[in-house]
Amino acid sequence: MGIAAVKIKVMPSSPDTDLEEIKEEIKILSETAGAKNLSITEEPIAFGLTALILFFAWDESQEIESFEEKLRSLDNVNSVEVIDMRRAFG
Repeated sequence: MGIAAVKIKVMPSSPDTDLEEIKEEIKILSETAGAKNLSITEEPIAFGLTALILFFAWDESQEIESFEEKLRSLDNVNSVEVIDMRRAFG
């Protein structure tokens, strides 16, 4: 199998949520789950709510669902959605 480029949107539970704390927890989770070259950006949504957009390389032989579940279980995370996943070349 190959490597997939994955983009995931993580929605915090409220506009008052500490995004830096969630980012640190995501970094720890991604290292143990096998995500490579993680980058995290912030995307304003509405009414002060900001989503975190994760972009990383993922080994296609591993299921992404287990990583999604770990992200959903984080404190102050409302939802997690894979918004793009495609095979990476190069």
